[in-house]
Amino acid sequence: MNDPKTKLRRREFLLTLGAGGAATAAVLASPLARQAGTPAATAEPRSSIGYRASEHVRNYYRTAKV
Repeated sequence: MNDPKTKLRRREFLLTLGAGGAATAAVLASPLARQAGTPAATAEPRSSIGYRASEHVRNYYRTAKV
């Protein structure tokens, strides 16, 4: 009923999962990853006008009513 190969496969899977998590944490903690994640200082700020209820949006709301 309890196959030793099945237990070994589970243990190998859990070991691999733990090693992968540790490797991911190491990469994210590295200085190179922190530099790549920060936006450039020379980037222009995005000019967003925000949400606008245009005619097609109002049409969608009208047709989507339940």
